[in-house]
Amino acid sequence: MDDAQQSNVLFVVLDTVRKDRLGPYGYERETTPELSAFAEEATVFESAVAPAPWTLPVHASLFTGRYPSQHGADQGSPYLEDETTLAEVLSAAGYDTACYSSNAWITPYTGLTDGFDAQDSFFEVLPGDVLSGPLASAWQTVNDNDYLRDLASKLVRLGAMAHEKLASGEGADTKTPSVIDRTKSFVDDSESDEGWFAFVNLMDAHLPYYPPEEYREQFAPGVDPGSVCQNSKEYNSGARDIDDEEWEAIRGLYDAEIAHMDAELGRLFDWLRETGQWEETTVVVCADHGELHGEHDLYGHEFALYDQLINVPLLVKHPALEADRRDDLVELLDCYHTVLEALDVDPADALAPADDGSVAGRDPTRSLLSSEYRAFEAAPEPDPGQRALLDAADGEASDDASSSDVADDYAFVEYAQPVIELHHLEEKASEAGIELPDDHRAYSRLRAARSTDAKYVRADRIPDEGYRLDEDPAESTPVDPADDEVVAAAERALARFEQAAGGAWIDPSETDAEDADALAEADEETRDRLRELGYLE
Repeated sequence: MDDAQQSNVLFVVLDTVRKDRLGPYGYERETTPELSAFAEEATVFESAVAPAPWTLPVHASLFTGRYPSQHGADQGSPYLEDETTLAEVLSAAGYDTACYSSNAWITPYTGLTDGFDAQDSFFEVLPGDVLSGPLASAWQTVNDNDYLRDLASKLVRLGAMAHEKLASGEGADTKTPSVIDRTKSFVDDSESDEGWFAFVNLMDAHLPYYPPEEYREQFAPGVDPGSVCQNSKEYNSGARDIDDEEWEAIRGLYDAEIAHMDAELGRLFDWLRETGQWEETTVVVCADHGELHGEHDLYGHEFALYDQLINVPLLVKHPALEADRRDDLVELLDCYHTVLEALDVDPADALAPADDGSVAGRDPTRSLLSSEYRAFEAAPEPDPGQRALLDAADGEASDDASSSDVADDYAFVEYAQPVIELHHLEEKASEAGIELPDDHRAYSRLRAARSTDAKYVRADRIPDEGYRLDEDPAESTPVDPADDEVVAAAERALARFEQAAGGAWIDPSETDAEDADALAEADEETRDRLRELGYLE
């Protein structure tokens, strides 16, 4: 690193925020004056790619520096297990650490808050002591038992439905001011000689959209949030249509939510300046994924890997980075190594030998602050993405590889078949008398390789999709790799990643009839815990 280490890191995730709705990325509406001001002293990355299109696996990648197929946190197994997190490393190194969020996935029962000295999920459905106790144990018990995986899915679905019910309507006050206030209190109370690490997730831009009246009147005047479609599954299932006027209203509410988050984030930035901590604090601001508002005939952030979902905003302030814009490819999982370098912490030094087996070592080739960034030939222990690119450079790719394999850098994205979204989609379709076909995209697992010029998406139930992003950034016209060498190179890069990550998919396993009623297999202790939570009578 070119400059002295920083004392502190503030890491902010703007949940579900599209890049093209922010001032630093050219949006014409003034949704983000605070972020625009911040961009004047930060590096703005144009080609940052999320490793998945939804919260849980992306945050697990941010906290481990690993791809979803490596850390395993996904809807089929919705908790981070046997991985040492960034917070655990920093806590072991002497930093005060805290996590504040109102996202239902960033809670003790998923393991994402492991290692934080202080945490509050501000999650409305269940109190924190329950999330860290009975539900965590029950969840893991059922999920680790082959006969009980269906029950784990039921828990996910019930929690999601409860959260949707409690989060909707005018009574659902935003938790963002409380998140900001708790972050300020944590920083104010920090007494560590090393410094502090604060992670915050701001959830306002996630459906449903009920922005404070002040922002609603500015960006969606006259729009009643209760009168527009706030359930993406109704639209995606075909049960409900949305016309242009309604889409405009929905996008206005979304803009209003972003503007509210921006104002609250500015309040935290101003306070750090006023207290003299701004100059010694590295600040990372990104989104975990974006959102679709009718593009590709989809609503929300499921069932696809289009750029509105995975090409996310990323802004970083650090003395080693110029206040500038960068077009080169960046992966969000690189933020793990960037934070370690900003604080000059090496997991191998911070952790006891017995604790460091499941931790990603600090890798300068994945740190945005390093002169070796993405020079993967120097990677100490190459991960699947690094190996996919090194194989091409070393001539170990397929026989039809060309120079374009070597010239291009690629980010890789993984999306396992969804559980919650698929369940809700099927429900909405059934209520409307619609039968979803077997080849509906909701049943597909997806993987993608993306360069700055092209993308190739592999699916297991729908046709693969290739795009020339340099010529067709809206991804409106699929390109067959047989007709375009740049798209073909992206497909070859994805094939190498699949091989490095453990091979291509096998056919989805069928559930035996005798396992259909997973609840019948639950032991009495698990049943007792579920009764405590109200899931059983």
